Amino acid sequence: MGYTSCFEPAVLPINARQSHAEMADTPFIDKGGYALLGNDDFLLDLISRGAHQSEINDYVAFILKATQCIGIKVVNPGGINAFKFNQRALNVDENSVRYKITPRKIVRVLARAVYELGVPHPLHVHCSNLGVPGNFKSTIETIKAAEGLPVHITHIQFHSYGNNGDRNFSSASAEITEYINKIPNLTCDVGQVLFGQTATMSGDSMKQHANHSHAHPDKWLCMDIECEAGCGVVPFKYTDQSFVNALQWAIGLETFLLTEDPDKIFLTTDHPNGAPFTSYPHLIKLLMDKTFRDNLLDQMSVDISKHTILKDIKREYTLSEIATMTRSAPAKILGLKNKGSLSKDADADITVYDSSIKDIEEMFANPTHVIKDGAVVVKDGK
Repeated sequence: MGYTSCFEPAVLPINARQSHAEMADTPFIDKGGYALLGNDDFLLDLISRGAHQSEINDYVAFILKATQCIGIKVVNPGGINAFKFNQRALNVDENSVRYKITPRKIVRVLARAVYELGVPHPLHVHCSNLGVPGNFKSTIETIKAAEGLPVHITHIQFHSYGNNGDRNFSSASAEITEYINKIPNLTCDVGQVLFGQTATMSGDSMKQHANHSHAHPDKWLCMDIECEAGCGVVPFKYTDQSFVNALQWAIGLETFLLTEDPDKIFLTTDHPNGAPFTSYPHLIKLLMDKTFRDNLLDQMSVDISKHTILKDIKREYTLSEIATMTRSAPAKILGLKNKGSLSKDADADITVYDSSIKDIEEMFANPTHVIKDGAVVVKDGK
């Protein structure tokens, strides 16, 4: 598909060596990772006993150096650790049983550590209450927890749910994108849901355990990894026959289309949790072609037209906006000055698409040429 840089979003510090070894076996792309913190006992103990910010900064710096990662990610701040002590939910201002600290405090100290250390990529946050109706409120509170410091909210679609209507499940994309549009230091990726079979894989063992009854097929896995974080694998099939799945599809698209600046929102399916990344060309077509997405909405097996404003949104992404969202903006937020640009001294990573192919999905799925570091790795589509 023409992508030349990829990042592993959840590297456990204890598994970093293995992660880098596996990534090194992947040819033709540059790669890196985000180290997981925020549920490890060492950090939570520091916070609970009131350690000075400088001590926390030292620990974060050590983790970055030891893991050779490009950034720090927190998954369900404090919630994975709380789950080990039999808590089944942990809201933003709720104390954990073991350490008596809140997710808000964890986000605040980690966001400050990343900022004060000068790490280019802001704290990468998987918020509390993933998938819970009404969770947009805790998402907004998590954004506020950073106290104006840069923060990146990942797979924000899964955190943009209201609890209105006769199904007690509704879209809160308008409320969430209002924050995205008005807060300068806030960025996000979407985690778009697309219909089909996938397997959800997450460090949020609290949520994966809660979701195991929805496994399709009926096999699932949930585990601790050296007690530093969690891991859950639940196979799942998204279908337009499900009201919830259909509305998730619409919420993600609303979020893309209501966010004004493509520098602040990035193209993801939270691979593989919303859909495999191989579906990116289909997603790009949905964003660039209003008629196409309206037709799919009309063909849904369940009627969600009264629950989404998707048809009222006239916007179609331009090719320039797609280039920004998939190339220059991610490079900028990751601090990769030699990526995402055709300027002098930038890496010669270039993808060529055939504009004579009228179907947008087909065009983005089949680049004619891909050049990596100046070497042609795909020529004439092969």
